[in-house]
Amino acid sequence: MRFLWAAIVGLPGWLLIAAARCYQMTLSPVIGRQCRFTPSCSQYFILAVKKYGAIVGTFRGIWRICRCHPFNAGGYDPP
Repeated sequence: MRFLWAAIVGLPGWLLIAAARCYQMTLSPVIGRQCRFTPSCSQYFILAVKKYGAIVGTFRGIWRICRCHPFNAGGYDPP
């Protein structure tokens, strides 16, 4: 029963990570490297979801994407 509950709770995070990986394999090569940060915004999103869970990780990933613009210096920014 615990395995089933863990699978249900972990499903949203797994789906978000799968969506970010699809972006990395399909759109990211076409768009090119635009991120000013290390790790890239999509990699940061994946790491944040793994570290903080689906809800908090998503908000942290969105906040990171909002900070990724030409007027920000960028640099090293781990989750």
